[in-house]
Amino acid sequence: MATRVPPQPESVRKLPRQQRSRATVDIIVEAAARVLARRGWAHFTTNETASTAGVSIGSIYQYFPNKLSLAEEIRKRHLDAVLAAIVVPDESDASITLEQRAAALIDGVVAAHSVDQRLHRVLLDEVPLAARSAQDAFEAEYLRRYQAVIEAAAGRLNSESDGIAARVLSGAVEGVVHAAARHGELQSPVLRAELIGLACAYLRSLSGH
Repeated sequence: MATRVPPQPESVRKLPRQQRSRATVDIIVEAAARVLARRGWAHFTTNETASTAGVSIGSIYQYFPNKLSLAEEIRKRHLDAVLAAIVVPDESDASITLEQRAAALIDGVVAAHSVDQRLHRVLLDEVPLAARSAQDAFEAEYLRRYQAVIEAAAGRLNSESDGIAARVLSGAVEGVVHAAARHGELQSPVLRAELIGLACAYLRSLSGH
């Protein structure tokens, strides 16, 4: 579990408003992600990031006051990618089977964590959490997507227990996926089949089928 530190007064020093500035920030963040994945948090530096990005160190500090704020931007983009990968099937479409809903959920979670497994391990285990609000917003939306799958499978809406069920299912899936990411096993078809089976069994227990 990542170490929590008090929120920093600054995250991004200057917001990039022009297209050229946004492109510069993208180059910096992409280079920083490569350096962070390669070096780990302890040896992650803005100097190496600048060299990798082909920009001056001043260009980095124009937008990011310190390396933690830069890592937070990397984390934010990673969390956005996680949410984008988890596409929940239309819950009103009766033609979608429970197995298809479970497979879509599992494939989305695995895909989100497969982009750069080394980077994911560093973000998960080493980088301190500076901004709790962004993490809270992510977790709320993440659980909402799980809850949508649960509501569709159980044939009910806004049940008081669905929120807890979403936490139980997401916790089970996350535990397996995070462990697999650490061991480089995310692409295992056996793992996929087992996770889909786990999700289906839990969803059936909720629906009473």
